[in-house]
Amino acid sequence: MSNTLQPDPSLIGGVPEAPLAFLPDPVRLFQTRAKRFSFLAESSNLSPYLKLLAEISSLQARLSVILPAVEPVGEKRRKEAATAAMPPIDRMALADDPQLIATLAAFCDEAAGFEMPEQARDALAAVQEADDEDRRWLLSNVLSDNIPEDSAAPHLFASAAVQIHMARLAATLDAGALVRISTGVCPSCGGRPVSSSVMGTPGIENVRYATCSCCATQWNEVRVKCLCCGSTKGISYRSVETHEATVKAETCAECNSWVKIFYQVKNASLDPVADDVGSIGLDMLMKDSGKRKYGLNPFIAGY
Repeated sequence: MSNTLQPDPSLIGGVPEAPLAFLPDPVRLFQTRAKRFSFLAESSNLSPYLKLLAEISSLQARLSVILPAVEPVGEKRRKEAATAAMPPIDRMALADDPQLIATLAAFCDEAAGFEMPEQARDALAAVQEADDEDRRWLLSNVLSDNIPEDSAAPHLFASAAVQIHMARLAATLDAGALVRISTGVCPSCGGRPVSSSVMGTPGIENVRYATCSCCATQWNEVRVKCLCCGSTKGISYRSVETHEATVKAETCAECNSWVKIFYQVKNASLDPVADDVGSIGLDMLMKDSGKRKYGLNPFIAGY
């Protein structure tokens, strides 16, 4: 998913301690995701929607190239954040950021050329026509990981723009200077995970990394541990397929939550975001369980 996700070859065969985090390479991230969405669309009942998400991801990759460079997080802020065990990116300060607002405008203008259902087009138009107050409401919701189910459609487009800006901003950080915040919290921006993955990359095989739903930073988490409450008790797994499924729901009896876990060690092509949408059958199964989904994906926030 990112150019930085390549451990030192000299460490292959075992590492004393897995790196805390891998930062995103925005262009490669979104290009890879677009290809995965397109692949999933070939055999899915959600094919039209997955094709739209493939176009959105491709646009995210293009804009990551052509938009002006983002203003990196200042050195003072980075040091203060590390000392206080806080993420260096202050997300809630970005709702009025001119660069993010420009990214949202550019994304919406380009997305207007996509084929999409009438409801989605109306939602996109609403975002384009939003005044300062409504736009700030949309961006603040996305930046606070709080997407209302009854307005998921306009938030989808706002989220796509936020993902571009946040991935580009996270890419300017120093992964080695990040510090662990707490279980299930992104060390770059403080976001919630979309899912976690058991890696297959040489040197970090079978190590789990969560992926931030906002900035796409991947960070190391202990296996068999709830990403919501941090408990190691009452953890179990459910899947739509067999026991050997590459996509499962990791459930916690302590806080009654669940998050998807992908086994990239078995299938390296799995994408934390695209395959979350592609495995929506598992979401439907878990709806009947009474547990709440802690993993956040704005592309299926309405489910």
